[in-house]
Amino acid sequence: MPEESFREYGKEEALRLLFEGTGFDRHEHICFEPSPGSHVISVSGVYEEGIDFDLTYFPLKHLGYKYASVAAGEIYAAMAHPRLLSVRLGISAKLDFSHIRDLWSGVVVAAKEHGFQSVELDLVPSPNGLLVGISATGERFKLTQGRTVKARSKDLVCVSGSLGAAFLGQQILEREKRNFEKTKDDSSQPDLEKYKMLIGSYLKPEIPSGLVGHLEDVGIYPSNGYLVTHGLSDTLRKLVRDTGLGVKVYADKIPFEGNSFASGKEMDIDPVSAAMNGGDDFRLLFTIPILSAEKFRRDFQTFDIIGHLAQSEVGAVLVTPDGVELPVKAQGWRNEE
Repeated sequence: MPEESFREYGKEEALRLLFEGTGFDRHEHICFEPSPGSHVISVSGVYEEGIDFDLTYFPLKHLGYKYASVAAGEIYAAMAHPRLLSVRLGISAKLDFSHIRDLWSGVVVAAKEHGFQSVELDLVPSPNGLLVGISATGERFKLTQGRTVKARSKDLVCVSGSLGAAFLGQQILEREKRNFEKTKDDSSQPDLEKYKMLIGSYLKPEIPSGLVGHLEDVGIYPSNGYLVTHGLSDTLRKLVRDTGLGVKVYADKIPFEGNSFASGKEMDIDPVSAAMNGGDDFRLLFTIPILSAEKFRRDFQTFDIIGHLAQSEVGAVLVTPDGVELPVKAQGWRNEE
């Protein structure tokens, strides 16, 4: 099959073909009519090749799915329902139409999975690799807004899945990339079967669709919500900032993928440190009012309860299995020449 070329199609025809058969109509502008009294929630992100992802090992379809799902996750964290998704792709000369078709197919799958009503796409040239800009709009209902209570000490801290796995998966892929660059042997493919759960956590994070509707149906309204993007430590510090309270998280309650500890030992990476300070987990973290605890445990068994809010003087601490409370610190970053 001959390579499909932007030069052959042009931008307008390329956009028409990308929307063809997706079930979404192409519009220059997209909008929705919110319910009376609802709040409109907007989130956005820009992801750059070489910084946020590496196309050496990142399938383009997974890439589109991942970042569209992340946008939905940010909407869910605000207890809102996804409505509009807008994507802007900066495309370098090394990518052609077939590559962008793959990426866009992943976006479409995620958009349908998370119930976006309309999607928008723009294509622009990029001199420095692939850029993915995504913005999403959601609707938070008036009833949800009215029933959300202020966070209190003893509220539960709950997460929607394993932590640290994505960081470990990325490190495995980076290790295999370095090995390939040494040998340049295309015929030798690494055996990654035993790492598939870790790698999958990085390449294609699963964010539970329809979650906000389920919470509303059973009458549970989290006091705070976040998408864990830069490690649990970063999210806990945001939680302390936003609530004015302290938080205790227990190391032996943090959920891990089955082979996180074996793989971590192999790479000399502590899985607990990966969970606290790694990135790209894209798990939802909610604080659940203590009065809703039993109902939440019963109806949301895919979530793990990892700690609770505390008095403000506690700060943010990680409690070890032997009871030692370690202050949670932000890792920060330096931009060096």
